[in-house]
Amino acid sequence: LLAPTEMSSPSLKTGAYILIGVGALTMLMGFLGCLGAVNEIRCLLGLYFTCLMVILITQVAAGLVTYFQKETLKEELSHIVGSLIENYDPLNDDERNLKDAWDYVQTQIACCGWTGAKDWESNEILANQSMTAYPCSCSNSSKDSQVDKGFCKLDVPVNGTATYADWPVHEQGCMDGVEKWLKDNLGVILGVCTGVAVIELLGMILSISLCKNIHSEDYTKVPKS
Repeated sequence: LLAPTEMSSPSLKTGAYILIGVGALTMLMGFLGCLGAVNEIRCLLGLYFTCLMVILITQVAAGLVTYFQKETLKEELSHIVGSLIENYDPLNDDERNLKDAWDYVQTQIACCGWTGAKDWESNEILANQSMTAYPCSCSNSSKDSQVDKGFCKLDVPVNGTATYADWPVHEQGCMDGVEKWLKDNLGVILGVCTGVAVIELLGMILSISLCKNIHSEDYTKVPKS
């Protein structure tokens, strides 16, 4: 079984905490923004503006940290995936969600292992079966198209033994597959990020404008002596 420390990563934990914090702040921000706009409360609108600004700064900082720490993050992911592959057991329900997620990645990206199918040679079950089975989610064969998890048997094992080179699997490693997917979809990713940033900036501008209008109305209502 995997120890909890084997499946942990300081960078991934930090990223998860940031996402949780941003999500909680977004919910609070939406509530305060609606309440301040409906009741024309300046302090709530000011707090709404501050929350939006904090979220925008956090997103930019997270993007910069990810970019400059990508090699460290890649190394940590390599360790996590390596431990997952080594201890992968379809019959063991421990860490089931993590295993299903990895099978999904290999199926959708059409990849096998982190650097390649050779990574699966470290799996204890496959080693005990003399490599005459292979991960179904790695398969590039049409007959395995309906199976996306667990291990599949080779049709004709060579002398009762085999190597990863005999498997009908994708040659591409998932590290290269993920990088290729990010490069291919870079325009979409940047477009989405830019769109979110523009919406946040518009929200900040509108909140300031509404706050100023409320201040002007309050000023005109003050009786002159």
